[in-house]
Amino acid sequence: MERLRVEFTTEPFDLDEAPAHAVVAREVIQGAELDAVDVGPFGNTAEGRADAVLAAVDALLRRALEAGATRVSLQLNVIGDER
Repeated sequence: MERLRVEFTTEPFDLDEAPAHAVVAREVIQGAELDAVDVGPFGNTAEGRADAVLAAVDALLRRALEAGATRVSLQLNVIGDER
């Protein structure tokens, strides 16, 4: 099974306080069955099995948009196979 890494940000930014869409996106990623999660103020990274990452990305997009995100930027990379 392939392993994937996703990097993402949500907008609009607010430097004073994390917007609801950013909080929701981080909660989705932190609650997913992923192997590594790194959240930060200007970007977030997570990796794991392909099916887990894709499910988390689906939930992330849906919930962040529902919470007011006007843009979600993401990059998805294949980082190897689990054997």
